[in-house]
Amino acid sequence: MKIIAFEEHFQFAEIKEAVARLLPASGENFYEPPTAQLEDVGSGRLEAMKAMGVDMQVLSHPAAGIQQIPAAEAVALARTINDGLAAVVRAHPERFVGLATLPTPDPEASAAELERAVKTLGLRGAMIHGHTKGRYLDDPAFDSLLSAAEALDVPLYLHPAPPPQKVWDAYYAGFEPAVSGSFATFGWGWHLDTGIHALRLVLAGVFDRYPRLQIVLGHWGEMIPFYLDRFSAGLTPVTKGLQRLVKDYFVQNMYVTPSGMFTLPPFLLCLQVLGVDRILYSVDYPFQAGDHARAFLENAPLSPADREKIAHRNAERLLKLSVL
Repeated sequence: MKIIAFEEHFQFAEIKEAVARLLPASGENFYEPPTAQLEDVGSGRLEAMKAMGVDMQVLSHPAAGIQQIPAAEAVALARTINDGLAAVVRAHPERFVGLATLPTPDPEASAAELERAVKTLGLRGAMIHGHTKGRYLDDPAFDSLLSAAEALDVPLYLHPAPPPQKVWDAYYAGFEPAVSGSFATFGWGWHLDTGIHALRLVLAGVFDRYPRLQIVLGHWGEMIPFYLDRFSAGLTPVTKGLQRLVKDYFVQNMYVTPSGMFTLPPFLLCLQVLGVDRILYSVDYPFQAGDHARAFLENAPLSPADREKIAHRNAERLLKLSVL
């Protein structure tokens, strides 16, 4: 069984350093990323993939704060990331494909960079790391980017990022730094924020304007599947300008991946609520080890045909990998 892992990360050290110089000091660090594994896009990564039983990784660069830096610098750094990622993919085209980084502080440049990344560099979509200085993709400024993604027929992956500072201060502050930091990010907050991001796209009518646009959510849908009927029942009657039920947008315009959360209950929920054709697979390497990635999928209560869809066929269809 071939496995394509859809949310796998790499990092260029020079980009991380360049962005860090443009950001204000963030105080005490509460998390140390797996830097060596992030920066290895060669033999070490290929060996790790073999050990996990993963045949192909869809690579994306961590945000590193690029959403929060001045626009001109963001444009230049995004181009550098995408040029470098394209070179990584060219070196191992049977093992890697790529999602572009976009300079979202400049929405028009983001649309242009997405077009360049797809048409010139051969990347297969883009990853968006949360809000851009408090603005989400439903902001009208991003219409050109959303239009470009639909026209190019490539997905946008909404990856979590720390919530806006005012939200952080109101909801997550007041504990030890490591507790507040984890609570605001991977312990809860950025999953909630990403779910809100996706809901804002629906409520703003983004998918009515761009009905073929496809969005990917990690972590089994960033809390949305559990409450989807509740959201839809509560919001559909008051969103009279929408053309569909609120829940219909999630089953027609969004995909979910596990992001290395290899636990059965949320998987079964997504299977029941969204359907097998809307589930992709991911390890979230190297932030998650992926030791159980193949075993989880092999042991999941699925028909052989559905197992193949989640393992690789849905990703191949969405990313058009058959044209490689």
